[in-house]
Amino acid sequence: MSVTEMFSYIQGFLSADQDIREDIRKVVQVLEQTAREILTVLQSVHQPSGFKDIPSKCLKARELFCTVRNHTGELKTKFPVEQYYRYHEHWRFVLQRLAFLAAFVVYLESESLVTREEVAKILAIEVDREKGFHLDVEDYLAGVLILASELSRLAVNSVTAGDYGRPLRISNFINELDSGFRLLNLKNDPLRKRYDGLKYDVKKIEEVVYDLSIRGLAKEQEAGGDK
Repeated sequence: MSVTEMFSYIQGFLSADQDIREDIRKVVQVLEQTAREILTVLQSVHQPSGFKDIPSKCLKARELFCTVRNHTGELKTKFPVEQYYRYHEHWRFVLQRLAFLAAFVVYLESESLVTREEVAKILAIEVDREKGFHLDVEDYLAGVLILASELSRLAVNSVTAGDYGRPLRISNFINELDSGFRLLNLKNDPLRKRYDGLKYDVKKIEEVVYDLSIRGLAKEQEAGGDK
């Protein structure tokens, strides 16, 4: 093979790779748009009137996840299954965002932590990397950490809406989450930096709970719950 032939071959390889990346980007853009729509629906729970309508917000979000599943199905067809991590950078951010949104919906519905398996099911992707397009464990963890930040905001807005019990429950949830993350040896730099932000979320929520306690609202809520 001559030098010219060799470089022509390389150019063909590069062109094919660029075509794959462009096809992936087109699908990811649609996923990002749907993720923004889901976020818009869920963000309304931060409004005083939104607390009264959480079930319908979650239902609407789950309907939009049907669109997400259609597009993740399409994304799977755009690259060779064994080259997942070659192109992972293209969908990493949107998968983390979707994992967060799925976790937020499940929390609003049941005040529990969504599992990685549940997120994968909501997104119609796999858990095991051997099976192809899957939810990487670090993308799942990143989504959970975004949830923590969102819940710290929800704790503050709950007080504004007159729901003094919710910050206490959020505080317990976030403390359990923090304890869980302390068990992990995080070597992924972006994930570790995001985890570092969790302590600020914990502190912010503790301040809300402390303020409620000082004002006697926490005891008042507990007394109301015992009746």
